Amino acid sequence: MAICEQTEDPAAARKRGGKSVVEREVVRVITAGTLTEETLLESRRNNYLAACAEAGAAFGVAWLDVSTGAFHTQPAALADLEAILARLEPGEFLVPEPVLQRPHLFETLARWRERLTPLPAARFDSANARRRLHAVFGVETMDAFGAFDRAEIAAAGALVDYVASTQKGKLPRIMRPRRLARGAVMEIDAATRRNLELTCTLAGERRGSLVGVIDRTVTGAGARLLAARLTAPLTDVDAIDRRLDMVRFFVEAARTRDAVRGLLRRCPDMERALSRLTLGRGGPRDLAAVRDGLALTAELRSALAAVGLSGRPPGIEALVADLGAHTTLVERLGRALAPDLPHFARDGQFIAAGYLPELDEQRRLRDDARKLIAALQARYAAETGLQVLKIRHNNVLGYFVEVPAKQAPRMPSGPDGPFRHRQTMANASRYSTVELSELETRIARAGDTALAMEMELFDDLVSEASGRAEQIALAAASIAALDVAAALAHLAVDARYCRPVVDDTEDFCVTGGRHPLVEAALAQGDDPAFIANDCALADGRRLWLITGPNMAGKSTFLRQNAIVAVMAQMGSYVPAEAARIGIVDRLFSRIGAADELARGRSTFMVEMVETAAILHKAGPRSFVIFDEIGRGTATFDGLSIAWAVVEHLHAVNRCRALFATHYHELTALAAKLEHVACHTMRVKEWQDDVVFLHEVVPGTADRSYGIHVGRLAGLPEAVVARAEQVLATLETGEQSSAITRLADDLPLFAAAAAARSSPAGPSAAAPPQLQPSPLEAELRAIDIDALTPRAALDLLYRWRDAL
Repeated sequence: MAICEQTEDPAAARKRGGKSVVEREVVRVITAGTLTEETLLESRRNNYLAACAEAGAAFGVAWLDVSTGAFHTQPAALADLEAILARLEPGEFLVPEPVLQRPHLFETLARWRERLTPLPAARFDSANARRRLHAVFGVETMDAFGAFDRAEIAAAGALVDYVASTQKGKLPRIMRPRRLARGAVMEIDAATRRNLELTCTLAGERRGSLVGVIDRTVTGAGARLLAARLTAPLTDVDAIDRRLDMVRFFVEAARTRDAVRGLLRRCPDMERALSRLTLGRGGPRDLAAVRDGLALTAELRSALAAVGLSGRPPGIEALVADLGAHTTLVERLGRALAPDLPHFARDGQFIAAGYLPELDEQRRLRDDARKLIAALQARYAAETGLQVLKIRHNNVLGYFVEVPAKQAPRMPSGPDGPFRHRQTMANASRYSTVELSELETRIARAGDTALAMEMELFDDLVSEASGRAEQIALAAASIAALDVAAALAHLAVDARYCRPVVDDTEDFCVTGGRHPLVEAALAQGDDPAFIANDCALADGRRLWLITGPNMAGKSTFLRQNAIVAVMAQMGSYVPAEAARIGIVDRLFSRIGAADELARGRSTFMVEMVETAAILHKAGPRSFVIFDEIGRGTATFDGLSIAWAVVEHLHAVNRCRALFATHYHELTALAAKLEHVACHTMRVKEWQDDVVFLHEVVPGTADRSYGIHVGRLAGLPEAVVARAEQVLATLETGEQSSAITRLADDLPLFAAAAAARSSPAGPSAAAPPQLQPSPLEAELRAIDIDALTPRAALDLLYRWRDAL
């Protein structure tokens, strides 16, 4: 969508002739990735404009949030593109046209086709991009910002060029690009993000996702930073510890935490307000947001100073320093801006009274003249004796005197009269006077002069704020980081989370771990408390085979440990009694069942594609969770695949893994593979019923209890009874002969009779012995080929009457 505005003064157009049209131009092209309007953006999430580029054998990605100025680049491989897009979730993605022709990228890009913007390859030329970036940042080289390769420069330059072209030459404040080095963050593929519901649920909603459960931030900038950290957990132990130290500070200093959060609740979104101002799209309320946000920095410093320097970790010290001192700008904006501010500067009335005497004088002239209009109307009414006389205004005639048509003959409007006739309407007549015309000129001149003075002051205030953009942005980033640290501390205290120990080992030990989403859902109802479980992938046992029935909690256990790893490395306390996490560089999951019919993939094919990706990419520092591999095909095929996957994870990938399965035969691998340990979900049988204890213990399961789960789901009792009979036959006999006997004896009529006569519910009596009915016996004895149509019809009528 394009926005077209008037770019010429109407007075200049009139000088060209009476029929001249005021010039208009397209001043902005609106795209999904270049939005800055507060009403069009979600305050708690970034809106990235991303681009990818190739240069030589390298591939790079860059992304920019136009609404905040945050600018990043990352070297990557084409195979990493899907994971990067899943992490960023860009509002718009710029792609060179040649990249669109890569066959192996068709499926990846197809998922984002609604957000793709193809551009000619020339727009991604690295030499032009480098010159463009030098001009934007006023430097001769980009080396001071990082060791960017040609592909990253090409992608970053294409972003800046695209923003400049859509904004018609106006660039927002863009922060210096920050380079995300390879391996700097935990790599999480799209399927794993979806399965763990990191930022949205499987239904696509933020509420109920991990970020929705743990987000206790009170500012929009803090919420965006929290989501960014959650989607890109760190792999540097020292950086993680610095974040955890800040959380610990607020955990231990409860009074300071409450004071800081109370102040932050009053903090507006300075990042986005500053971006709009520097882009020439801001208004008086954006200036007020900058003023109010900067005013809070002094109060935040005071609240944090109460703890004393000795009690503050280095991270908090750095944030306090970054808050800066902004007394001069805050004082000026405080004096300049009025209490009630309009949305747009062109509406006027946003400069406070007393700030500029000349402006106050013009306002008095304007306002007094308006009072004179009312006084003049009263005098004219008295002089003419017409109390119905009114002074009105429109954009064509300006100010005029109006009386009803019936009273027009009484108006002194002759050649010598004070009133000059202007217009006759069906129900009224309109007049003007010399005195009224002079007053109108005075009012217009005073109003225009006052508005022009306000616009000049607005530009001056915006210029001063833009001149301090770096300090303001630094203070805004510090406020966001304080909000995240205090919010995570509040979460830790409220939800009983512990500080994890993150180190460079390959261990993964969690004591009393819990799933934050399930625990939060249980807390909202009358359900029992969440059952915590331990997970110790250490001492050579880095691969757990987990067996047990459905509904016992296997999938929850797998997910909760993956979530603990993500939360620990983002710098958060974790839902456990204790945790020691060796750095995870890549996180993979294969959970759930879903087909992709539009792409021609069955459920099993999707499962195999995701499994293949894991086996190709996982390494010794990876963490993998598998849930029921091989269930989408024949039993022996599925068992064979699962068996081979376990062996490959153990011998080739050598990663930490949790492998849940219903193939109990796999537990035999524990005796063969030294790093495999068997665990199971505890189940208690009581009075022909089964109780799921949701506890993970060493050992193996001997049954799957699938029929019991079917009964809980509401299967008809006849189906449950028949399933139990089939299971007993299969378990006691040689399988192929047992299946043949079952196929030869299909007691459908008896099963229906049993369903009518048996009580419903899990406590029903044992299924009766199924005997052939008289109807079935008669059916077996009939020679169908010898029946005439009439005889067959009579037989059917008789059977129906018997039923």
